[in-house]
Amino acid sequence: MSRRTLLRGFGTAGALGALAGCGVPAAYVKPGDRAGRDISGRDKSLHFANWPLYIDTDDENASRRPTLDSFAKRTGISVRYTEEINDNDEFFGKISPALMNHQETGRDLIVMSDWMAARFVRLGWVQEMDRAKQPNIAKYLDPQLRTPAFDEGRLHSVPWQSGITGIAYNRKKLGHEIRHTSELWADELRGKVTLFSGLDESFALLMQGNGVDVTRWDADDFHRMCEQVEKLVRRGHIRRFTGNDYIKDLAGGDVLACQAYSGDVIQLQADNPDIEFVVPDEGAELWAESLMIPNLARHKRNAEKLVDHYYEPAVAAELATWVNYVCPVPAARDILASSKDEETAALAEDPLIFPDDAMRERLAIARDITSEERLEFAKRWNSIVGL
Repeated sequence: MSRRTLLRGFGTAGALGALAGCGVPAAYVKPGDRAGRDISGRDKSLHFANWPLYIDTDDENASRRPTLDSFAKRTGISVRYTEEINDNDEFFGKISPALMNHQETGRDLIVMSDWMAARFVRLGWVQEMDRAKQPNIAKYLDPQLRTPAFDEGRLHSVPWQSGITGIAYNRKKLGHEIRHTSELWADELRGKVTLFSGLDESFALLMQGNGVDVTRWDADDFHRMCEQVEKLVRRGHIRRFTGNDYIKDLAGGDVLACQAYSGDVIQLQADNPDIEFVVPDEGAELWAESLMIPNLARHKRNAEKLVDHYYEPAVAAELATWVNYVCPVPAARDILASSKDEETAALAEDPLIFPDDAMRERLAIARDITSEERLEFAKRWNSIVGL
């Protein structure tokens, strides 16, 4: 299941987002009420909840995770690592009752997609990290990821991995390259194009194709994009709206071009070199999935140490070789480049892991959808998608 999964309706997450937007105090937690009694000093442990298949594993023993093992060996802190996050909304619903009621979640560190991380930050459900005790983050965090609109200064969140939402296509079957989002709408691709069904996953790239600055888009930009997609749906141009199952359609040849995630395409290219990924000339969305410490976490200091551990360039490089997403630690590139293993060294030159300057100029972090906007926008988008 996708780690950047779908917004499938309003549900608990949407309802709580609306409450927060209306100023209802039940959901929001004031800064003074977020910290719990930290027992890190006497209890050398922490609970880290993450998505499946999102950390390095040992080639011979899949239960071993080398970067976590090295942290435990160096610090004496044991990590209970659970792969329990399969969907942003589902996990939100799982821990929101505790956070709303000022109770512990039982987790010290979680990873959420930035659009959901924005909701946690707005609700006051995550704690500020002590950056004075996290020197690696201050030194090595990718400058392009330092100032998301939802978390000024990155005080509450730290990117675990990053990625790009762009266009993937089969160059051989299509017969030419794609450089512009508008080329997805060419008659030759009728019925051979898919878009993401998730509002948060879809809107930025589509707006960028219309020349919109997605760091400051407005309601008119959104509705203009929806009108465009509605016309494409009526003409039968869009084959369907997908989650991560677009991979199967593209690999099997049922689809020739689609919205896609950079990390997925790296893996697809290993089996089919005809698959290409493009950041359109008009731009593409740079996103992250971020580490956060929930309110009342009992091992906050231990969690902060683990977060900083992953910003050591050597550790970030080891993780990057396994997950193949955009590495949030650019200094890891030199570590990989110096590897004696040719395949590992080649990753340092992959712009989908370490974007070059030309690509970075076309990448932008989209302004997130606010709680006030979400109900209206989700209702319209979901009616187009059929959710």
